[in-house]
Amino acid sequence: MSLRLSTVILPYRRWHEGGRAAWERAEGLGFHTAYTYDHLSWRSFRDGPWFGAVPTLTAAAAVTSRLRLGTLVTSPNFRHPVTLAKELISLDDISEGRITLGIGAGGTGFDATALGQEPWTPRERADRFAEFVPLLDRLLTQGSVSFTGDHYSAHEARNLPGCVQRPRLPFAVAATGPRGMQLVARHGQSWVTTGDPTIFETGTPEESVAAIRRQTERLADACAAIGRDAKELGKVLLTGFTPDRNAPLESVDAFVDFAGRHAELGFTELVIHMPIPDSDFDVDEKVFERIATEAPAQLS
Repeated sequence: MSLRLSTVILPYRRWHEGGRAAWERAEGLGFHTAYTYDHLSWRSFRDGPWFGAVPTLTAAAAVTSRLRLGTLVTSPNFRHPVTLAKELISLDDISEGRITLGIGAGGTGFDATALGQEPWTPRERADRFAEFVPLLDRLLTQGSVSFTGDHYSAHEARNLPGCVQRPRLPFAVAATGPRGMQLVARHGQSWVTTGDPTIFETGTPEESVAAIRRQTERLADACAAIGRDAKELGKVLLTGFTPDRNAPLESVDAFVDFAGRHAELGFTELVIHMPIPDSDFDVDEKVFERIATEAPAQLS
């Protein structure tokens, strides 16, 4: 697979005050996919505007025609497989088959408590994720589903006519641990990582590459255990969360060097954040555009 370049558009702007223009810009710059975060609120953006992922992607589908669209990522923190499946089938229909579902186990941020519950432990998140993904897979591929689990249930849930993409829209599964890697191997069309969060603050770029290499090896082992070739999977790196931080976006050459090091690990897609002033994603707009338009030719 060739290395693709995609972007993330955070949903913090009103649609008619820059929101729409961002998605149109992403298509105009030639990105493969434009994703958005699926949170109720997120980090430093908690006390400012923040819009829902599904309505945003629906609107984006209406103003673009080539660009793939997706979440990066949805989680069980406030989603249920039955209702999510209905929304995804609708999104896939409206976009004429351009939706990718990025999905992860969730974390301990604002989403974890917004519905009034206590944050789940890492084991509870893993348990729920292990039930959520297979059930969602069934809901998106079968016309009627009944299921009773420890955490989720469905009773004759109807999802006709199903996805435009067959047998269903692709899953890009975010995982680093062994149980998550098993879900990637069984249900994923792509694997997503942000690197190793334990070395984000104090690690080096070289240590990050080594840590990500170990993640790819664990993924290969999980695939081999069920007789699947890990090379069938797309491998997606969401940038900005490795010790490099925004350094790869300081110039085209810096980005090409960063991308090349990760392409050697088998990555097929790199995702960069669309610039946001006065935030962790505050990078030079002109450099961002040059990377979007010039780097792909150097990475093919």
